[in-house]
Amino acid sequence: MSLERSLLEKVREVAYKHALINAVKHNGKADLKAVVSKVASELPEIRKEIKQYIQVIQSIIEEVNKLTLEEQVQIVKNNWPEVLEERRVEFKKELPPLPNAVEGKVVTRLAPNPDFSLHLGNARPALLSYWYARMYKGKMILRFEDTDPRIKAPYPDAYQSIRADLKWLGVEWDEEYIQSLRLPIFYEVAKELIKRGGAYVDLCSNKEFKVYRDAGKACPHRERPIEVQLEELDKMLEGYYKEGEAVLRVKTDLTHPDMSVRDWVAFRIIDTAKTPHPVVGDKYIVWPTYNFAAAVDDYLMGVTHILRAKEHLSNTVKQKYLYDHMGWKYPEAIHFGRLSLEGVVLSKSKTKKLIAEKGLRSYADPRLGTIQGLRRRGILSETIWELVKTVGVKPIDARISLVNLFAVNRVKVDPIANRYMAVEDPIPLILTNISEELEAHIPIHPSRREYYRYRIANETLVYISRKDLVEVKGGKVFRLMGLANFTIKNPVETSEGLAYQAELHSLSQEDAKKYNAPIIQWVLASEKVEAIMLIPEKLELYEKKLHVERRILSEKVGAVIQLYRVGFARVDGLEHNRVVLVYSHD
Repeated sequence: MSLERSLLEKVREVAYKHALINAVKHNGKADLKAVVSKVASELPEIRKEIKQYIQVIQSIIEEVNKLTLEEQVQIVKNNWPEVLEERRVEFKKELPPLPNAVEGKVVTRLAPNPDFSLHLGNARPALLSYWYARMYKGKMILRFEDTDPRIKAPYPDAYQSIRADLKWLGVEWDEEYIQSLRLPIFYEVAKELIKRGGAYVDLCSNKEFKVYRDAGKACPHRERPIEVQLEELDKMLEGYYKEGEAVLRVKTDLTHPDMSVRDWVAFRIIDTAKTPHPVVGDKYIVWPTYNFAAAVDDYLMGVTHILRAKEHLSNTVKQKYLYDHMGWKYPEAIHFGRLSLEGVVLSKSKTKKLIAEKGLRSYADPRLGTIQGLRRRGILSETIWELVKTVGVKPIDARISLVNLFAVNRVKVDPIANRYMAVEDPIPLILTNISEELEAHIPIHPSRREYYRYRIANETLVYISRKDLVEVKGGKVFRLMGLANFTIKNPVETSEGLAYQAELHSLSQEDAKKYNAPIIQWVLASEKVEAIMLIPEKLELYEKKLHVERRILSEKVGAVIQLYRVGFARVDGLEHNRVVLVYSHD
């Protein structure tokens, strides 16, 4: 007896390990068949009696699947870190090597502006930066570039939403910085840059400066003594100048063919009394531009490799002037093409306009290409991984169709999505001619050979879809899925209103094949719940009302399920008598 108990505990332990590992690899949901196979492989002594342990393994899987993905990853990291190391090996096989990369020394960074929600295009630099950091046993930095409190004003809740999006994507960062908290550091670098002759305070109006710039000439303030430039910077910091009256510029080539490169602005004055910053309020009025703050922090944080879109090519040119003045070595910069989703808006400005015009409530609307929107639509993080791995670091733009996105996602969700019957525009049927109680076997998941059982007696009330009734009226034999074969008889008046009688014809599936009987979904009246399914279609969002099996209430919010003959959907909300679903794809 003690040996049996000891073996049972061993099965529990091994099942727990493999359930967690499988869950981490499959978006937080372990698969019974896969885990059983691993347990049997590790404990060959139970293979002949594996059926006795299925229920135990299933209960362990249910326990693991209740955990969040973050909790699962943390347990695996604490107990079996080599599993996460396997991913590093996979990256090496799938990604081209970085130029001049040294194992243990690579530092990458993701630097979002928290004025928006991350979208599919942002997932590319996020995942590539994370993968390469792990591939080379280096580190990844998350840096919030929030130094424009007016034009690209940060949203207070965007910092946390970006963190949440990255965690859902499976991105782990080693260090985190918020640039608005680093302004004194930038001021010190600006002073050093002036001392090295690399910057000056320009008191021209913007219009006046453009005249000099376009002519390839220096503005009158460019060559003033260093002492004067430092004094002018101090005056900027002390509030002597107002918005538009002074800027700090980095000296570049005055004849550079790209006008934006010529003596670009490093600092400008912003009246934060009018537009306070969500992190530091009105504490500062002199703010670094993107190119200054990003370039300085890349150096100070030891970034070795920058992975970003090719739209930043001109920024790389600008930043190298700063590095040359300071005597710094510029990181390796890898520029890749844009990643777009056909028929879906990814642009920040267009999405904001869409939200305003369509009255969308949040960036989690399933019509959007944001990470939150895709997640709400039932797209798995694994799917996004696969797409980003496919496009990689190629410099050409990549345009992904929704058809391809759904095809990849379908492969990922099919093994983990539980199945449910659902009916639309429901018609009541009274099942008759049942002399002995029947047992319905409804597949929970075909590959797992799991079934949900219903006991069906004579005159049991069920619902089918109106379109199915139209198909089988007139005495045609049809099969209620997992139950038996019936024919439609005359309608009768009931407390539910008009209901059709369905007379039992036969039980066997062979008969169903003989009569070429259509298989119809149905929902037991006593086991139904109302469901609202939101269906995103381009820029519109439609609603469909359904009756669904009550057992769907056991699913977690966020779970992706499949409704037979309808398609895959994500559980968006659960109430006692109602379910909200978001349609994913067929």
